[in-house]
Formats: sequence, structure tokens, C-alpha cells
Amino acid sequence: MLKTTPLNKIHRQLGARMVDFGGWDMPVQYSGVIAEHLAVRTAAGLFDVSHMGEIEVRGADALAYIQQLTTNDASKLSDGQVQYSAMCYKNGGVVDDLTLYRFAADHYLFCVNASNIEKDFAWMQEVLNNGEYTDVSLTNRSDSFAQLALQGPRADAILAKLTDTDLEAIEYYRFAEGEVAGAATIISRTGYTGEAGFELYFAPEQAETIWQALMEAGAPEGLLPIGLGARDTLRLEKKYALYGHELSSQITPLEGGIAWITKLDKPSFIGKEPLCQMKNAGVPRRLVGLRMTEPGVPREHYPVFIGDQEVGIVTSGTMSPSLRVGIALALISTGHHSIGTEVSIGIRNRQVAAEIVKTPFV
Repeated sequence: MLKTTPLNKIHRQLGARMVDFGGWDMPVQYSGVIAEHLAVRTAAGLFDVSHMGEIEVRGADALAYIQQLTTNDASKLSDGQVQYSAMCYKNGGVVDDLTLYRFAADHYLFCVNASNIEKDFAWMQEVLNNGEYTDVSLTNRSDSFAQLALQGPRADAILAKLTDTDLEAIEYYRFAEGEVAGAATIISRTGYTGEAGFELYFAPEQAETIWQALMEAGAPEGLLPIGLGARDTLRLEKKYALYGHELSSQITPLEGGIAWITKLDKPSFIGKEPLCQMKNAGVPRRLVGLRMTEPGVPREHYPVFIGDQEVGIVTSGTMSPSLRVGIALALISTGHHSIGTEVSIGIRNRQVAAEIVKTPFV
């Protein structure tokens, strides 16, 4: 049986098309992917992301444990700050990418991908058991939170109608604890669309109340409910990696476009040694952006060619709602990945022209 979020009934009342997304019954679209995508770019959109997981770390040894567990440098965080990071296996493959919230020196919260919650928690528990962390407690709190993402240029104006929290004081990748529509809420200035906005965490029993309050407050501002379809096109236009596509146990962070959060100058973290070896030997594949120069829509797993030589594979592709042209992310063999390189993508047994371009796409 598929898992459901506290907003499942509302999605169905709104007529959303529901799909199985990693074992969750989730809305893929309401009014249509293009309309929803453009609403986020020009006004605002509301996403139910309650399927995401939350894992809490507490204790005096929390930072030492997290430093070993993740690729980014968590010692740079201050209270109220959020960090994008990743966990790697010992061979350098990616367990998951995630965001890390610091509440205090001995209190952190991970937000992890929905389909990876159990796998991530098991890995985190294994690392904890194998380390010398005498004062760390690890708790899967995914059932304690519902989560909404309010994204778009009108997000501040909408949320300001429902909270006394000073939103202007919350800087990018920081958070505050306050109330939204009368409910205790973690208000985080983060998101996965490339637009201004917030991610809101609160008790599941408050989900319908907060959803309805936001939709009513946002109606004059052009707010629309947004499904997984537009969530994917929005993140792809900004070249945000998606686990299972650009990142996986077979794709390292150096290959998958998140080298910037892989701090090889940290004293140690799981996976550091093979990643250093890869960097010294030369990263074999690079994540690049492709833009079609002939009509065609690239999709995941399509091969990429230079002449008759296969040089890579598409990891994500779509028709860009903003640009109205096919765009893709692809892993390309190093040496063939320069911006401006003319390539072709194998689409239904024919090679369609494309070009490696600078990203983000918009």
C-alpha cells in the first residue's frame, strides 16, 4: 500500500493527478505542468513535500559524528543556519543528498529524500555504531513533521499575512522558529526551484489548516498548488541534482555536479580517500547542461554522441516551460564536456542535434 501525506484528501479534492512516487501517493499535477511551472517563476506555488524525511541528531558528539558522516563542513554552521550536504559510501558513491539544520551545538536536523529515509537512517545508524561517539542520539522524526514549500516572487507577501515572524530577517539558507496560521512552524528560507521562498515544517495535524490558510492568502497573489511534474522542470532549469538521476551509489559527488559541497580539505569524512584519488587521477565524467538545437525532447537514459562516438548519457531531460526548447543534464566523458561542444542525442533511433551550454538554463 502506498504511503500518504496528511494532505492526500486535499489533493484529491483539488482533482490532482496522483502517481506512485517512490512508494508515496503524490500529486504530479493539478492545472498542468506548464501553468504550474510558470506560476512559480512569475507569482507563487505551494508544494506538499511532507513525504521528505527528517532525522534528528542530538548530543555533545553530534558535530564530530556529522563531520564524519557528511561531505560538507558542518563546523561552518551557526545556530539557525542550513547547509546543503551529502553522505557518501566508503567507495565515494552517494548515499543521499540532504539539508542540515543547526538548532544548537548539540542539536541538528537532517532533511533527506523521501525514497531514501529508511536507507539513510540505517546508514546513519551503522556509522554511529562503528564510531566512537559516546554522546549522540539519532531519531527518525519523519512522522513528526509535515512540510510545505512556498516558492516564487510573491512568497514573502503571502507568508507575511499569516505570521508575526520577521521574514526579512531570515537570510538565505537560514531559518527561524515561529508560528504560521497559529501553528508552531520552522520557517526556512530554502527551496528547490531557484526562486525566492520558504520551506515550512510543522506538526502533521496542522497540515490542512496551514495549506488552506496559505491558499486563501495567496489567491490574490496568483498562488497555485504545484505537483511533482513542475517541481522537476523547475529544478532542472536551475541544474539542481536529483538523487537517482544525477546522484547515486554509482555516481560520485565530483561527477554529479556537487563538488562544491565536497570539502576534500576536511580532515576526514566517509568516502574522502577514493574521492581524492579520483580528483588526482582526473574525474572521468562531468555533469553538463544540454540544449537542443533541433526539435526534440531529451529523456533520462538517452545516449549522447559526438559523431558516431557515444560520449555520455542523459540523466534528466524535459521541454523547458520557460525556454520552450528541450534541455537536459547529462554525464559526459571528460574531454568532451566543454561549453559550446556540438553533440547529438539518440532520440527514438535518430540522432538529434544539441549543444553543451552554460548552466543554469534560466
